Amino acid sequence: MAERERLTNRRVLQIAVPIVISNATVPILGIVDSGVVGQLGEPGLIGAVGLGAIILSASYWIFGFLRMGTTGLTSQAMGAGDGAEVTALLSRALLIGISAGAAMILLQLLLFHGAFLLSPASAEVEALAREYMAVRIWSAPATIALYGITGWLIAQERTRAVLIIQVLMNGTNIVLDVVFVLGFDWGVAGVAWATFIAEWSGFALGLWLCRDAFVGSAWYDRVRLFDRERLINMAVVNTDIMIRSVLLQAIFVSFLMFGSDFGDVQLDANQILMQFLYVTAFALDGFAFAAEALVGQALGAKERARLRRSAVLTSAWGAGTCAVLSICFALFGPWVIDVMAKAPEVQEAARTYLPYMVAAPIVGVAAWMLDGIFIGATRTKDMRNMMIISTIIYFVSVIPLMAAFGNHGLWLGMLISFIARGITLGWKYPGLEAQAERSQPIAAA
Repeated sequence: MAERERLTNRRVLQIAVPIVISNATVPILGIVDSGVVGQLGEPGLIGAVGLGAIILSASYWIFGFLRMGTTGLTSQAMGAGDGAEVTALLSRALLIGISAGAAMILLQLLLFHGAFLLSPASAEVEALAREYMAVRIWSAPATIALYGITGWLIAQERTRAVLIIQVLMNGTNIVLDVVFVLGFDWGVAGVAWATFIAEWSGFALGLWLCRDAFVGSAWYDRVRLFDRERLINMAVVNTDIMIRSVLLQAIFVSFLMFGSDFGDVQLDANQILMQFLYVTAFALDGFAFAAEALVGQALGAKERARLRRSAVLTSAWGAGTCAVLSICFALFGPWVIDVMAKAPEVQEAARTYLPYMVAAPIVGVAAWMLDGIFIGATRTKDMRNMMIISTIIYFVSVIPLMAAFGNHGLWLGMLISFIARGITLGWKYPGLEAQAERSQPIAAA
């Protein structure tokens, strides 16, 4: 069997490691954003950048279906040997992404108004967050379309290209953060302009890395692009994932907004600790993305045994990564907190809740890995339904927990949501394997 087709540890790592590295730079960027404005010595600034960023990120990630759906559908088209459809999927993803971003720019006033109606943050924090969002919203088409490019590259196991895009974006963003905020004294707006420039730069590089797809005619073949059956299938997959993404973001946005009830110091502390959670999610995404590509290809090829080995091999690497992260958070978490925040009251609050971040990787590993497995198989109906159940469990749990334990209850509710997602998707896994029609032996590692 050709090395390309063998399911080995080496192949998993070749897919996952570039994603782990690239995704790890995303929370580093969040740390720099918070750290740069934190040097100005005003607690509300960190909360404003965090609030503005999470509102936009939550709005953008509603369209995260574009990344996930593109990966699942493209990997299955590859497994089935349909090269023309692989190319057409990139064109469809770009059309959806650019259109969605343009719509967000047009509707930005409604988006901002609705977000702050739900947010009880102080007037000062809200004003600064609006200033941040008013700049960054103009990169929405680039950001959302880049989801489709990323998903398409992951499906083909071209994760080094994804790494190159991420390094360019985050490197540009970090350098401009320092220049605009500390050098030019632009404050919160400086952070926003740095992100705006970085996101458009990443989109341009992504198009260039996908240039081979635009050589033939498949990328503009209207008959194929707008084929009714394929469009319906893509719409169903993406709609299910969008619903799932909205519910997932509802959990994270509600977490931040619930936390703002405890004051600006707690809001800043929670924002700092969320960076640890992002590190966990993005590190695990490397192996979850590997699962998406490998499971999707196995399903497209109708090979059940290959599908199972893909799920087991990638999940084992994910579990090991979680153990390492928990240890690192316990050992180095206090130091990271002190670097990110200069206000003593924020440092003390963040240290108090750090144990929840030590537990999060272990508690969340099943949810993150099963997400990747189900995306690759495009079992999106199951993802949607299990997310509905998990969201209900979260809200039913977090409200009384907050009433009883304050911010501790809020963090407990977050961990409960991870557990619920893992258990419900695990319950549906046997049906996923049954979707493959035949079984073949797979080469050992």
